[in-house]
Parts: sequence; structure tokens; C-alpha cells
Amino acid sequence: MPKPVIKVTSFGYLHLPHDTEGRPVPPQADRIEDVRDRLRDPAAARDILDLDGLDPRVQDVVRNTPGALELIANLADYADLPAGPRRIAIGCAGGKHRGVDRTTGRHAGRECIPRMA
Repeated sequence: MPKPVIKVTSFGYLHLPHDTEGRPVPPQADRIEDVRDRLRDPAAARDILDLDGLDPRVQDVVRNTPGALELIANLADYADLPAGPRRIAIGCAGGKHRGVDRTTGRHAGRECIPRMA
């Protein structure tokens, strides 16, 4: 039996619309992972500030954060559940570095689905 397609998207909390009470409204997803406090922010390094999560230098910074590989392995295990998700959203502050890196490429030996618009 083929595995269902799981869509993974990245987003930035700073760019989300707000509800009537001023709270950010993240994209629709079965699981939303907030990585702002869990993964090192590459934007703090001036030499890679203008790069995005598709750049290998940014990916190295994110992947070398303690717990990064465990996080992606956990998400991959979650996605493999029989009644698992169809959509996973990963959010960071701006949606340019950490979230993009987590939704593209190969992580912990698992293929991730490319970023959605």
C-alpha cells in the first residue's frame, strides 16, 4: 500500500495574520511545530543573515543545534503513523531560515517534502 502524501510547509510567526484578539493564526495543519526556541537562529550570524534555509551554510547552523536531528526524526516518526498527518507546518520567527531548512532536503535519513507556497 503506498504511503499517503504529507505536505510540509514553513512559515514565519512575524508574517502571520492575526485573529480578533491579536493572536497569530498559523497555517492549517495537523501538527504545528514552533522551532523558535528549539533551533538556533541563523539570523544571529551576520555572515548568513541574507541567506535562506536552502543555503548549506544556514542548514549547517540549524542542523548543528542540539536536538535538531531528534526533532526531525520525531516528525518523521509521527508522519509514519497509520493515522498520521496529511499536513505539518514548521514555524520560526521570519520563516526564512529554520522553518525552511526543516522542510527541505534530507534530515535524519528521511526524505522531506519540499516547501509549499
